[in-house]
Amino acid sequence: MLDPLMLAGLGVGILVGLTGVGGGAMMTPLLVLLFGYAPGVAVATDLLFAAVTKSCGVAVHYRAGTIDRVVLRRLLIGSLPAALFVGVSLRYWGGNGAVSLDVLMRDAMAWLLLLSALGIFCRNRLHQLGTSLRLERAEQFKRWQGGLTVAAGALIGVAVSLTSVGAGALGAVALMYLYPFRLQGVRLVATDLAHAIPLALVAGAMHWMVGAVDWALLGALLTGSVPGVLIGVWLSRRLSVQWLSMAIACLLAISGIKLLSG
Repeated sequence: MLDPLMLAGLGVGILVGLTGVGGGAMMTPLLVLLFGYAPGVAVATDLLFAAVTKSCGVAVHYRAGTIDRVVLRRLLIGSLPAALFVGVSLRYWGGNGAVSLDVLMRDAMAWLLLLSALGIFCRNRLHQLGTSLRLERAEQFKRWQGGLTVAAGALIGVAVSLTSVGAGALGAVALMYLYPFRLQGVRLVATDLAHAIPLALVAGAMHWMVGAVDWALLGALLTGSVPGVLIGVWLSRRLSVQWLSMAIACLLAISGIKLLSG
C-alpha cells in the first residue's frame, strides 16, 4: 500500500508540471488540514519540496528553450531580496515570541489562497486588460513593464517566504497581465516555474536555519512528486489545462475558507 504522503506528492507533482500551480498553494494546505502538521513545519518543508519538484520540470523546459530569461531575471531582482528580508524578520519575530508564528502563517496562508483563487478566476480578464493597455499605451506600458515586474517579484517573494503560497498562482496571473503577448501557454508555465526554484530555495534555507524542516516528511513527498512532475510536463504539451486551473482555484478557495474557520 502506498504511503498517503507519497500519493499527495505524486498528485501535486502532476499539477505543478501541468499548470505551474500547486507547489505551495496545494501542498501546504494539505499538510495542515489533512495531515495535521503545524503551519511553520508545513511551510518550511514545502518550500524545499517545491524547489526540488519544480527543478525536475524546469530541466525539461530549459532543454526545450521555453524559459524567458529576461522576465525571469526581473522577477528574481525583486523576489530574492524580499525573501531574505522576510526570513530575517521571521527569525527575529520568532525569537521574541511576540505573536505565534504558526497563527500568523496560517492566517496569511488563508488569505493568499483566496487571493490566488480569485486571480485564477480573473486571469482571462487580467490578460485582456494587459492586452488592451499594451495596444493602446504601448510606449508607456513598455516603460513601466520592467519596474512593475520587479515589484511583482518582491510581493511574491514576501508571500512565498511567509506561507509558501504565491509563486505559481499569483506569479502566473501577474505575468499574464504584464506580458500578454510575450508569455503564453507553455512559455508562461516554464518562466513561472523557473522563478519559483531559486525563490523557494532561498526562503527554505531561511526556515531551515531555525530548524523547521521535517526531513522525513520531505523525503516521502519527493518520492511521489519527482515522477509526478515529469508526467505533468509531458501532459502539458498535449492537453488543454484551462478546466483544470478552474478546479484548482475552487480547491484553493475551499482551503482558504477552511483555514480561516480554524
